[in-house]
Amino acid sequence: MFFFFRPLPWEYAVRNLFRRPLRTLLTVFALTTVILVVLVVLGFTRGLERTLLVSGDRQTALVFSLGMGENLEYSSIPLGTGDIVAANLDGIQQRYDKQYVSPELYLGTEMTVGGTDRPSLGLVRGVTPGALRVRRQLQLASGNWPGPGEVLVGRLVAAKLGVPAEQLTVGGRLALEGRDWRISGLFSSAGSAFESEVWCRLDDLQEAMKRQDLSLIALTLAPGSDFADVDLFCKERLDLELQAVPEVDYYAALQRDYRPVMMLARLVVALVCAAGLLVGLNTMYGSALGRIAELATLQTIGFVRGAILLSLIQEAVLVAAAASLLATVLALVFFNGAAMRFTMGAFTLRIDGLTVLSGCGMGMLVGFIGALPAAVRALRGSIVTGLRTT
Repeated sequence: MFFFFRPLPWEYAVRNLFRRPLRTLLTVFALTTVILVVLVVLGFTRGLERTLLVSGDRQTALVFSLGMGENLEYSSIPLGTGDIVAANLDGIQQRYDKQYVSPELYLGTEMTVGGTDRPSLGLVRGVTPGALRVRRQLQLASGNWPGPGEVLVGRLVAAKLGVPAEQLTVGGRLALEGRDWRISGLFSSAGSAFESEVWCRLDDLQEAMKRQDLSLIALTLAPGSDFADVDLFCKERLDLELQAVPEVDYYAALQRDYRPVMMLARLVVALVCAAGLLVGLNTMYGSALGRIAELATLQTIGFVRGAILLSLIQEAVLVAAAASLLATVLALVFFNGAAMRFTMGAFTLRIDGLTVLSGCGMGMLVGFIGALPAAVRALRGSIVTGLRTT
């Protein structure tokens, strides 16, 4: 962009920021707070989206009760359904004569961590060793696979239950369904929703709940196999009353269900941006009105109004840049990776590159727009009137 006027020196705008240090610090503090809130809210939406995105496996199909929609915890199918499905489908992946089939009992229930008396709602999944073949993202961080009377705890279970992570270590105790369980190990699952669950042996959970049914059957299809075969089997076996859905579609449906939450988060971002814009307008307006004589003097010595306007915008953008940098550092240090609870488990805030770019871009925009009305107001008057202002 070419200017047909002589601009003010760049260092003039920089020096002006230090001539009024208190005003500058208050402006930086206000804008930092606004940008930090924007980064946290954006990190919330990005974290939730990523959790639901990485939870599904494109080769995995879920078979559960007909008419349950996305409510797997309310599904109930007979215990032998897994054997029937495995025997009648040819497209299931297998290795060493072991089919990739995982019968599971999944539900929400109250849990109490050892040392506390306050129960919290958590998620428990009863599984067999076949889950290790189907749930390929699972990694054992410490400890061992659960034996009788033991549970395996995801890395975000503490956040889901609202207890310190130190209370959920290997060898600790966890009470659920009227029984006291020993924690045999901790696991992670690449940031998926499984990390907020407690896993135990299927037969142990069935015994504790006095149930002999299943919630779902998860199976991995062999490369080249078609999900339509699984769907056709469920539709043909009307006696079983089953439905099938690809796991990625199941979590995509959950993401659609959380769309109102995403919209609310975006509305919060818009409101916070509007508040930040008002802060910038108010601060810059007061600053410009207090400098009318200075701006008139600059015009007297030969600087045109366009050059003065550019200098005022430089000041505002420098303040916004400093606030954006400070807010980004605070967000990365204190909020990136922080665990958050929600209805189906827990997830971590994600302050990634897109979040930082959006937050800093908003901060720079607030600085730029906030300077314009104040600068125009200060430069609209005549030079003589401005010189008489004290």
